Amino acid sequence: MDISRNRLRSLTGAGTLAAALALGLTAAPATATATPSVPLTPAPAAGPVLPAANAPAPAVRAPAGSPVAINGQLKVCGTKLCNQYGKPIQLRGMSTHGIGWFPNCYTTGSLNALANDWKADVLRISMYIEKSEKGYLENPRKYTDMVHNLIEQATARGMYAIVDWHILTEGDPWTNIGHAKTFFKEIAERHKNKNNLLFEIANEPSGTNVTWWTIKTYAEDLIPYIRQFDPDTPVLVGTRDWSSFGLSGSTNESEVVNNPVQASNIMYTFHFYAASHREWYLDGLTRAADKIPVFVSEFGTQNYSGEGANDFPMTQRFLDVMASKKVSWVNWNYSDDHRSGAVFKQGTCNSGGPWTGTAPLKEAGVWIRGKIRTPDNFPTS
Repeated sequence: MDISRNRLRSLTGAGTLAAALALGLTAAPATATATPSVPLTPAPAAGPVLPAANAPAPAVRAPAGSPVAINGQLKVCGTKLCNQYGKPIQLRGMSTHGIGWFPNCYTTGSLNALANDWKADVLRISMYIEKSEKGYLENPRKYTDMVHNLIEQATARGMYAIVDWHILTEGDPWTNIGHAKTFFKEIAERHKNKNNLLFEIANEPSGTNVTWWTIKTYAEDLIPYIRQFDPDTPVLVGTRDWSSFGLSGSTNESEVVNNPVQASNIMYTFHFYAASHREWYLDGLTRAADKIPVFVSEFGTQNYSGEGANDFPMTQRFLDVMASKKVSWVNWNYSDDHRSGAVFKQGTCNSGGPWTGTAPLKEAGVWIRGKIRTPDNFPTS
């Protein structure tokens, strides 16, 4: 949505290379089975290395009682996201900020806190694309390895991981289709033995010339390509006008309902920011969730720039609808950016925490942590 474009323009203070290197040294929590971490480029002085890019990573058993241990491989059934028993579930969790901007926010301590203190079910790994966004095209090897590492860290903690191809300024998902295929091929081949992934193939499609046909044909080209390497991972497809089902533009969810992507095991993404997006958005989400599989892969309690005062009452109305329809959600964002939408107080990440409890959190962080800590009651059979 246009909000994200404003959010990007004022980003400053990106993480240093040293901080990025530190990300590759993170370790699994004591309660989890240890997994090798992936060093970034250049490699740190020590630390095991995962297999070659085209070799699958070893299977890792999720910690007992974790979301992945309970629910296993997810799949889309009808309009719902279902667990290994075919029962509809609702995931709740957090999105990283762009991993190139705040890499020092995603460390052993912060990810332990997300899994064990926040009790999150899912981590969305947001990788911007353009060089100007500190994204993939700046250094494909570096950013792909950062994603590999964060997948391993989520896996070790029993969380689901959304791999987010975070298109933003380019708008048209076809712009970098070749790079998308290269990236997702490696991710799918490496992690095809895992049961905790979702692939988000287009964060926020936007632009005057980006129609639903543009997005649909992109998805119908990329999804079969990915499934050559990983046939089981659910795919999240962005929708028109910044993943708003066109509600930020001139249409609504009916174009998706009437002309869905020709692929199975997929969901459609919806983003909202409660202080800006009111009844029109809430009604659209309510209608859409009754007809097609919806995953809210990004939302905030502030305005569409992720800034300003929090509107918790309006956000709660969205959460109530999502709970009633078992629509999974991810909040933006798990960082210490200066905006009110970043959950940690400024300076938390650079100082290495503290991460747990409410003391290091902004107002939005305290509120959303409380919502994540009261999860959906997962059916186990």
